[in-house]
Amino acid sequence: MTIVGLDDTDSRERGMCTTYVAAQVAERLRRDGADVTRLLLVRLNPAVEYKTRGNAALAIHADCDPDRAFEIAREHLEALAETADERTNPGLVVADVDADAADPIPDDIATFARRAIREELPLEAATDLLEHHEYRAWGAGNGRGRIGALAAVGAWRALEEWTHEYISYREPDRWGTPREVDDESVFAAADWGYPAVWDTVDRGENETVCVPHTPGPILHGIRGDDPDAVRAVAERIDSEPVDSSQLFVTNQGTDVHLQDGTIDAVRNGRAYRLEGRVATVPETRRGGHVFFELAAPSERIETAEGEGEDDQPVAHRLECAAFEPTKRFRDRVRSLRVGDRLTVCGEVSRGTLKLEKFAVRDLVTTERVTPTCPDCDRRMESAGRNQGYRCRECGTSAPGKEEVPLERDLEEGWYEVPPCARRHIAKPLVRGGFDAPTHPER
Repeated sequence: MTIVGLDDTDSRERGMCTTYVAAQVAERLRRDGADVTRLLLVRLNPAVEYKTRGNAALAIHADCDPDRAFEIAREHLEALAETADERTNPGLVVADVDADAADPIPDDIATFARRAIREELPLEAATDLLEHHEYRAWGAGNGRGRIGALAAVGAWRALEEWTHEYISYREPDRWGTPREVDDESVFAAADWGYPAVWDTVDRGENETVCVPHTPGPILHGIRGDDPDAVRAVAERIDSEPVDSSQLFVTNQGTDVHLQDGTIDAVRNGRAYRLEGRVATVPETRRGGHVFFELAAPSERIETAEGEGEDDQPVAHRLECAAFEPTKRFRDRVRSLRVGDRLTVCGEVSRGTLKLEKFAVRDLVTTERVTPTCPDCDRRMESAGRNQGYRCRECGTSAPGKEEVPLERDLEEGWYEVPPCARRHIAKPLVRGGFDAPTHPER
């Protein structure tokens, strides 16, 4: 079997899409008589700063001559990659593997793929493996695209969970012009395909998530668990003419980028699943972004009325943020209270975890407040350090603060950002398999 790995052909400003390049290469291979088994769309580490939006690498599995595959793929990359953008550095890797072997993809290549989804790897890590295995490789610019291309080659063995995306492409002369897609038909198709097909629309924001806004060749991309269902949803959408389409097997919607960690050991440029307690009152800052601090689970948190400070020195804390593009998800974050026990998920950048989802494990259901005088129903005042509270009017006293029930807008379970803000690789709650009740966004 020949595996063709491709990466980094697009530009944030100029467009293009590596999925389109891969689909064109696959079609050319078919015309040459190759049996193309599958196309993989592999989302790599979403925290890498130099990525374009989705950080996708592609792999084509085919029964064909590897030299011919290399020639065809290089021709297409040279013709289609937006190398006029200095940040676009395409890469190509072609591997000839024994399809009949127990493990046709070597261990170190699979390990490299897993690392590329969770870490930021240097180019040397890829070139050393390429030289060792004598894979055919090519790169333009600084050749950084070979990292993703090699990761795509190893992904089939590295990963166990796969979903699907059916992408429809525009006629080339329409690229860069406004897309003509009937929104009503998209919402109807989304209802028909849900929940096997997900993240097609965002009903809360009235947005067709599957239709991109970039100047590239994609008309719409439909994601889901079932290959027949994603194709059927795409066919129900009324739009401008579809020039071509391609089904991809992908790691989108799987959370494979997340690694379990602890607050004191997180590193920038990686995505985590962490346990902790809310240590500060959520604060809405300029721009509408919401922030709070997460403390280690073992840290004792003071939950007194109006306070968000602990009663001992800070051990390890991590700032968590729900940024403005996460829209209504911020209201969930604002509903958190100091002392709530959470599992949080997201990437860490510049010391801040960008929330993708969180699970409420234990809610604070009472709060300690200044006692009320039983005679005049007024709030008492402090009688002095360690002397309790006293009512100035009646002279009644209380030894300390009292606990009262606290009404909460949250329930235990998982909460997520809406579809309009979801990372391609993040797992929607509707897919199931979570360890607590879920509150899916549509």
